[in-house]
Amino acid sequence: MNVDGKQMRPIWFDAESKTPWVIDQRKLPHRLIKANLDSVDAVIEAIQEMFVRGAPLIGATGAFGVYVALFKSNGKGMNNDHIIHECQRIKDARPTAVNLAWGVDRVLQTILPHETHGTRITAALEESLAIVEEEAENCKRIGLHGLSLIEEISRTKKNGPVNILTHCNAGWLATVEYGTATAPMYTAFDKGIDIHVWVDETRPLNQGARLTAWELGKHGIAHTVITDNAGGHIMQHGMVDLVIVGTDRTTRTGDVANKIGTYLKALAAKDNNIPFYVALPSSTFDWTLRDGINDIPIETRDPHEITHIQGLDKNGELTSVMVPPASSPAANHAFDVTPARLVSGFITERGRCDASEASILSLFPERT
Repeated sequence: MNVDGKQMRPIWFDAESKTPWVIDQRKLPHRLIKANLDSVDAVIEAIQEMFVRGAPLIGATGAFGVYVALFKSNGKGMNNDHIIHECQRIKDARPTAVNLAWGVDRVLQTILPHETHGTRITAALEESLAIVEEEAENCKRIGLHGLSLIEEISRTKKNGPVNILTHCNAGWLATVEYGTATAPMYTAFDKGIDIHVWVDETRPLNQGARLTAWELGKHGIAHTVITDNAGGHIMQHGMVDLVIVGTDRTTRTGDVANKIGTYLKALAAKDNNIPFYVALPSSTFDWTLRDGINDIPIETRDPHEITHIQGLDKNGELTSVMVPPASSPAANHAFDVTPARLVSGFITERGRCDASEASILSLFPERT
């Protein structure tokens, strides 16, 4: 995607340092800082501390983590126990997004049959780069398959833009290119369709206000940042035509784990007869799970993310300030689960389907 006329991705491989680099998304939109993932510890820190976030991007970062484990193995690259241990450390960095384990395991299984350290390094790098390109292509296809939803609303609407509500950041910052939830928006906008996006701020880390708004603004898409709790109100008053969100893990039966607050948007959309779609690549399906509410692990994060908020002060410096009383405890559940019954459908790289096991498997028959 373009940022101020320059092509940019949230993760890339630098041939000079021979290591992956990422955008430190904690500093956006006010600072564009790049970080070098030159050790397994650096990879883990980037995932845990949310330099990188979003299921596909976490998966790509985990994949590169296997390469880093080999490249920085200090002579232990042929020690399978050591490499498997390092891979497990990476997979343990965050529990909810299934892409992390998927990316790590895919590269690990690729390198294990190789009989020299050098060929393992080469194989790990090639597989990691392949994952990055595949996820970018998948998101492009998600955009094409989701376009018709926006086109249909545009054709039937008498006046004004197609108003789309999204939650958190499921854009290119979370996925490598195009995004998942945002991919149909970018595709529609580039085709000349008049759209406007309602951007939930997405507390506690404000990924909507900080990241989605920044992305859309750089691309020229009209958008408005709203408080998380405003979604139901604007739906009641006919100001939302369509809701599209992403997901960090989705069961084979259609239950969706996404950023905390997604469930409430789905309830409001259902009550107001507004289509609620989830956009995801196939790597985000967890084909082993059937009951999202009981089986998807929900990450709980540092309460500091609830009690403090970051922004620019009057001197243009990034500052963190405390909001509640210092003595008040806080609970930070990072995700919730939206049951399949509240989901209008899925937008995948293979097409659209209903939120049911039979319909999902019609797109992915190899998973039967």
